[in-house]
Amino acid sequence: MAFLKRLGFYLFGLAIGLIFLAIFLKNKTAETGVEFCYFPNCRTLKDIRSKPLTYSDDVKELMNGYQLDSIKISYFLREGKVDFKKSNTKSTPCKTYIIEAEYNDGTAVMTVKNCPDNALIEKVAF
Repeated sequence: MAFLKRLGFYLFGLAIGLIFLAIFLKNKTAETGVEFCYFPNCRTLKDIRSKPLTYSDDVKELMNGYQLDSIKISYFLREGKVDFKKSNTKSTPCKTYIIEAEYNDGTAVMTVKNCPDNALIEKVAF
């Protein structure tokens, strides 16, 4: 069998396989809400989102003053970037993460203490 004929069969099979894979993954994520989080930033934010959130007194004051609400906190935990250089990931049992997100033409910073059973939002600076 000539090389070009084998290459054609290979590419045809590869194309069919990619189409099936795309359909399978599209249906799986749409129906079940499965997320593919393999990078450290995504895994950290997903872990924090999966736990009940508690707020420090400073954050409660911001929320009572209408400067901060649950939508903004959710935005941090979805679109934020964890700064691992400034975070304290070696402490036990709770690790402290610094999360930065773009907010109103600037960068806002949130400090979260991630414990095994809950996550405490310690501080938010705009």
